[in-house]
Amino acid sequence: MRLKDLEEGDAPPPVRNVVELTDGSGTPRIVAYVERELPPGGIPAYLAARGTGARSFVLWADEHRGSRVVTLVTQSANSGVATYQVLGAHGEVIGTLVREKALKGRGIRTRWTVGQPGVPEAVGYKGRIFWWLVCWLMSPLLPFVFLAAVLNNGDFPRAPRRIRWRAGGQLFLDFRPFGDRLRLYAPDLDWRLGAALVALLNSFNGWFGVPWDGRKK
Repeated sequence: MRLKDLEEGDAPPPVRNVVELTDGSGTPRIVAYVERELPPGGIPAYLAARGTGARSFVLWADEHRGSRVVTLVTQSANSGVATYQVLGAHGEVIGTLVREKALKGRGIRTRWTVGQPGVPEAVGYKGRIFWWLVCWLMSPLLPFVFLAAVLNNGDFPRAPRRIRWRAGGQLFLDFRPFGDRLRLYAPDLDWRLGAALVALLNSFNGWFGVPWDGRKK
């Protein structure tokens, strides 16, 4: 499962961000069209709120906003800890996602918790400690790396982003930054919760990346 930004002309506007799903045996299929749900103040108000960790997304069944698959809303966001609820088409609670920012929550890495009624709570940490150490050692060189990326039209550097969620010692979810893919290993986990999670994860890009929901237009 992954979030993908369609090129103009691939699908009718205005919804261009899609979540694809595959079982690994065939071509990925689009299961949701994702966009921000703006507050009364519009984009400026949304961008101001997202600075605190708040997010609000709608995952539509089609590009014309015919019906909702799920809605992600922010329950609370303060002191580096944000709690999100994922609601079904009729407002029912599908699950809860919690992001505890590094050094603000319960560790030196960002902590993500995925909860669904009837399924064990899964916890994952952003990046491996080894790669965070490598990034810290290379931090004095970042201005040169950034300049090289600009001159060569390359990708901007990102912080370690891989996350593995486990519950009871078992692997539940695995988010891989290359391709921004989320793999679901728990058969009882609702795929709609996974779709909301992959959209949420991609709204917290590392370093010089521009998150899909952070655009000013």
